[in-house]
Amino acid sequence: MNRADAPPNSTIAAQKLLVLLKGRPIVLVGMMGAGKTSVGRRLATQLGRGFIDSDHEIEAAAGMNIPDFFARHGEQAFRAGEAKVVERLLKDDDIVLATGGGAFIDPATRATIKKRAISVWIKADFDLLFARVSRRTNRPLLQTANPRQTLKDLIEERYPTYALADVTITSKDVPQDVVASEIIEILLAFMASSKPQVPGSK
Repeated sequence: MNRADAPPNSTIAAQKLLVLLKGRPIVLVGMMGAGKTSVGRRLATQLGRGFIDSDHEIEAAAGMNIPDFFARHGEQAFRAGEAKVVERLLKDDDIVLATGGGAFIDPATRATIKKRAISVWIKADFDLLFARVSRRTNRPLLQTANPRQTLKDLIEERYPTYALADVTITSKDVPQDVVASEIIEILLAFMASSKPQVPGSK
């Protein structure tokens, strides 16, 4: 798609954002269960961009699912592989990338995202996150005797780093299309306010 062309179902805000982004990737960061993948798909649709889930790409590259990778190789090896995959993915323009919960926490991955993309933290409170992650069993970091406390500890540890993202949006119990539209509006305001100043201006 030509970056100047708006996708058929885009809003005026989406069209303006695409012009300001000039192909720059959008990266969604945040905790497991925040809705990065489901929101990311809808955001990509609204912008007429491709959507990529970094966890899926990691699984494809490793030839195994993430829980098996954690069990076999450990978290340190997973983070190293994750950093390489994210770096490779962000060489592409015009994408929306959903990352795993620990990706933005890794300094190398965070530096790559800061350099090549615009980052969006999808922030969610504990109750919403726990309700969502409790429905699934493929969360290696929550395979503990007390997953509630583990999640609380992860939130306390990670939220200050997530706050380094370019923009933040609070995840709510509303249709994900609504969240995607809100992200477009927030990003549009951020990009418009981030235009380089004319030399000599205050």
